[in-house]
Amino acid sequence: MSSEHTEIKHGEHDHGDTMTRGRIWKIFFVLLAITCVEFFIALYLVPNHHMGLNIANPIYIILTLAKAFYIVAYFMHLKFEKAGLVYTILVPILFIIGLILVLTNESHHWITLR
Repeated sequence: MSSEHTEIKHGEHDHGDTMTRGRIWKIFFVLLAITCVEFFIALYLVPNHHMGLNIANPIYIILTLAKAFYIVAYFMHLKFEKAGLVYTILVPILFIIGLILVLTNESHHWITLR
């Protein structure tokens, strides 16, 4: 193979070089570990009153957002894209996170009124 086919110009990327089989398994085990932590909290800590729901719910949200980041960044190859495309996806996600936080706070207010 000639050197002109193996060179990657500045600003271009090749998905085959960035997502190796080892990296895919590494991301899989990170996602598996996060899921195991979520299940441990949901099935052991909360039912046995080692952790309250007021602490567990924000942890669930943070862990789920971490899983979403790994899925979008690596399996949808967003980590390897240009900054403009990344920002068009991240900015709405930040607004959605803010909306979730506001609605969670509002729901706690309505629960205390009962």
